[in-house]
Amino acid sequence: MNRTEARRHGGTKIRKFSFTISSVPLCLCVVEFKKILVVIALLALPVVAQVQAQAQQLPEQPELQGIGSPFGPGVQGTTALPTPPPPPVIPFIDLTVRNPESGQEVAFSLQLLLLLTVLSLAPSIIILMTSFLRVSIVLDFIKRALSLQQVPPNQVILGISLFLTIFIMWPTFSAIYDNSLKPLSSGDISVETAYREAEGPIRLFMYSQMRGRPENIRLFMAMRGLDRPETLADVPTYVLIPAFILSELTVAFKIGILLFIPFIVIDMVVASALMSMGMIMLPPVMISMPFKLILFILVDGWALLTNQLVHSFNI
Repeated sequence: MNRTEARRHGGTKIRKFSFTISSVPLCLCVVEFKKILVVIALLALPVVAQVQAQAQQLPEQPELQGIGSPFGPGVQGTTALPTPPPPPVIPFIDLTVRNPESGQEVAFSLQLLLLLTVLSLAPSIIILMTSFLRVSIVLDFIKRALSLQQVPPNQVILGISLFLTIFIMWPTFSAIYDNSLKPLSSGDISVETAYREAEGPIRLFMYSQMRGRPENIRLFMAMRGLDRPETLADVPTYVLIPAFILSELTVAFKIGILLFIPFIVIDMVVASALMSMGMIMLPPVMISMPFKLILFILVDGWALLTNQLVHSFNI
């Protein structure tokens, strides 16, 4: 019995000793946690004091009278209006439509409508009533004769045609500016007079290109049933313009045929050489294009073509 009790007492001591050792780390964790809370509280005290000081410095806002607050009697409101937005930077544009008060206002409205119509048709006028038509067609012909697909691009061709047109038409444009646009901007002449002054140089240029080839003028005069004109003034403008367009197309195609002849000869020689060697599947254009470019560069083709093209306008 004593041994059994001793064992029991010994076991109890062991269990009590183990419980005491396991509870020591738990007590240490609690103490450390309390220290951390104290440090956090000490660090937060200055921040809380600063927030309270800022809150005391804010001005008190008057309470709304006669209006109950849905949040309770302690909630206060303000009657301060919001700051208005700054004025817009974009200016205001006003367009009013009203009935004309005199015949001059009606005439001015019609003149403005006519001017807008002319501006919308300005590209067609530049293309069809100037040297642009012939120059652009001839440059496109030389591009096809050299068997070039994308070089030079169409934008480059059109740019060259535009600046050559300005160079060729410069005397005509100068006469239009001196006799029509400049006096009109100064208020010396009316719109009708400016139109007649601008029409004269253009008509003279178009007629000068058909001086040796009046067949197209006779064609359109006959289709309209008009009498044979004695002078240029007897030819209406609506007859002169289509006659000039057909004449320019004819001249441009004639120049294109002359440009194609030497390059066609090169194509035929290359094709015959390939056929004699049995290279039937090889495209002749691939072999002849370098020889065309060599010939075009050796004769200074661009300068020669530009020189002859400008002199073909009889200016």
